[in-house]
Amino acid sequence: MIVCIFRPSGVCLEGLLLFLPINVQDMSRDTIAILGLGKVGRAVGFLLRSAGYTITAVASRSASSLTQGIVYTGGEAFTNLSEAASRAQCIFITTSDDAIASVCEKIANEGAIKPGKKVIHMSGAGGLNLLETARRSGASTASIHPLQSFADVEGAIKNIPGSTFGITSEDEIREWSIKIVRDLAGVPFFISDEDKPLYHAAACIASNYLTTLIHMVEVIYQSLGLRHEDAMHAFWPLVKGTMKNIEERGTVQALTGPIARGDMGPIKKHIEALRNKLPLFLQAYSILGILTTDIGVEKKTLSPQDAECIKQLLEGGLHYEHTSKHE
Repeated sequence: MIVCIFRPSGVCLEGLLLFLPINVQDMSRDTIAILGLGKVGRAVGFLLRSAGYTITAVASRSASSLTQGIVYTGGEAFTNLSEAASRAQCIFITTSDDAIASVCEKIANEGAIKPGKKVIHMSGAGGLNLLETARRSGASTASIHPLQSFADVEGAIKNIPGSTFGITSEDEIREWSIKIVRDLAGVPFFISDEDKPLYHAAACIASNYLTTLIHMVEVIYQSLGLRHEDAMHAFWPLVKGTMKNIEERGTVQALTGPIARGDMGPIKKHIEALRNKLPLFLQAYSILGILTTDIGVEKKTLSPQDAECIKQLLEGGLHYEHTSKHE
């Protein structure tokens, strides 16, 4: 049986028509309460509802978030988190990372968590310790984190299916966690509690810091007199070509440029130009260059001897940035 994803009325979701398989013999899906109706809560609630789960309750301390979010998730709306949590077998806490533990403690202390329930958070860096009060109340706990960015709700709904999910769970709901991820059309990947911060750091580098790097390029080209649109038009084909090369050949073989060639002249000019015009970017340029030399050596287009010379050159950029801040 194929079920078409529900489309909330009045919400523009053009291009988000997805089809998810539903096993008609599986009628044992847990009822779900979602605490926190930001982008993550709305998108995941939408996809779970579309996969056949019943969202019995949603909660947010913000009335406007409830009004906007319930269009995606359905369910009864509450401003009291414990009331919402008491209405379901499975509780998804989709608040900010810093609020997860306090929300869990609150609903546990107010009797909303009973033995046999499941409590899930969706933090990338946080471990199961954030749900310790739920575990002590007899619930099974897990963290299920989509390895995806959430710039807006519609984009998240479109991009989550097919994404990898980092799962950290207690043994008794390991298989259940896999099923939830697969019902979200995701790919499960188990990560230990102790490795979650490293897992999430890599995700931040891949998404957040990549955005920062592109912003740096944009600022540099704008400093040359290009408007924002013209700057993006100038370098975006280069970005797309690089990403295509990485996808097809891997990071090592995709590396090009002066460091990969062992060409020190351009690197000296880069350092001097940044020192004179955009010193704020010099340290980042130098650190990334030092890391890039190791890739060049691995590619075997850069000799270890030239790599050391380039590193010394780039370390000068680091020294300049450091001393200039303390003069």
